[in-house]
Amino acid sequence: MKENISEHISYDEAINTSVVGVPNIPTDEYLESMKYVANGIFEKVRAHFGKPIAINSFFRSSAVNAKIAGASKTSQHSYGEAIDMSGTPYGVSNKDIFNYIKDNLTFDQLIWENGTNENPAWVHCSLKRGINRRSILRKRANSSGYEKYV
Repeated sequence: MKENISEHISYDEAINTSVVGVPNIPTDEYLESMKYVANGIFEKVRAHFGKPIAINSFFRSSAVNAKIAGASKTSQHSYGEAIDMSGTPYGVSNKDIFNYIKDNLTFDQLIWENGTNENPAWVHCSLKRGINRRSILRKRANSSGYEKYV
């Protein structure tokens, strides 16, 4: 067992995946990126709302990412630069998380993931240890399941 990624994220939680039988171990470089995201995004969100925030997905090795339907081949999760989170289990609206990040934090990409016009199903946020684009997107699935970013 490795040390925690941040105050509230264990190493095991950060590499947890639903994909069985595929290695999901970050390199030292990716681990440093994960710590940067955890402290620069997740811990700030958690402190702001004063409640736990669920992690839906954090690190995904290239092999794990390839097994996830709809995952981008260039996903920042594979470099330890992205985290998917939800406040719903703890009474925090994902819309509020999205808006807090948008209005207060540095980020590379912020995505309103599916859900409704009132609340995303979860929030994707990435952060690089370099230049960050502040790209804001919304992922929508149509009735046939096709997903697009707008």
